[in-house]
Amino acid sequence: MWPGATLAQSVGMTNAQTSLLGDKPVRRIGFGAMQLAGPGVFGPPRDPDAARAVLRRAVELGVDHIDTSQFYGPDVVNDLIRETLHPYPAGLRLVTKVGARRDAQGGWLAAQTPAELRQGVEDNLRSLRVERMDLVNLRLHSESGAAGEPTAEQLGTMADLQREGKLDLIGISNATLDGVRMAFDLLGGLGEVQNPYSILDRSDEPVLEFCEEHGIAYVPFFPLGSAFTGGPARLAADPSVVAVAERHAATPSQIALAWLLHRSERILLIPGTSSVAHLEENLAAGEITLDDEDMERLAAVEPARSAVG
Repeated sequence: MWPGATLAQSVGMTNAQTSLLGDKPVRRIGFGAMQLAGPGVFGPPRDPDAARAVLRRAVELGVDHIDTSQFYGPDVVNDLIRETLHPYPAGLRLVTKVGARRDAQGGWLAAQTPAELRQGVEDNLRSLRVERMDLVNLRLHSESGAAGEPTAEQLGTMADLQREGKLDLIGISNATLDGVRMAFDLLGGLGEVQNPYSILDRSDEPVLEFCEEHGIAYVPFFPLGSAFTGGPARLAADPSVVAVAERHAATPSQIALAWLLHRSERILLIPGTSSVAHLEENLAAGEITLDDEDMERLAAVEPARSAVG
């Protein structure tokens, strides 16, 4: 399923199969593990064996980048990853995020103080049974869900954890352009930025352009658009997306993922699912080559700014 292009062969090709996470070459389509938890990303999945099957199949198909967090469940998703994949395959990059916690009812609460950020990293190390995370995102949290800016104290805590050897790379999530610039300047670099972006929501273009300019991996969440503004259903109703999908014998969602890969070589994808069939469909999007005619037709897709989540 995965063409064997080397990183050197991939340079300058927006549909290349490989890019960089920090200084580490990874496949451009990874796996977002959030959906392996129960409804609302809380509690155990309805079918734990099916969740484990998705993880095993992802690795079988060459996925080498899994995005997770201890507050998915909480602990549930990290436990599934550890139980299924530990000892981890060589080259598998485990990426997590800190900055939130869950209450007893599954509500999302901020956990943004230095002590809470440190505890979040420790909780991920414990639940995944690793000594160091490959990358930890500082996920900025607000009651409204709007993107924000980190504080120097928060970034200092992340830098301390990096110096202590508890994480390799630092990323930032749900950040404004000013927030990304601040983190980049104070930390002397970033491993990735994780913000909402899709063919339906291109409002984060300035941040993507900053990442391209500075060689930072850009990892969009809501890659198929937010459920608040239609998501996959809106893709399936868009005549331009449907026309390109029919031309390639693909689904509208596959075309939306392929568009992201063609949009920038700095983009890495982490589509999530709890279904092996859907996983295989997502990964197959990496084989779709969009030409100039396709991209011109997709430029006509009407974007709608999605709610930040």
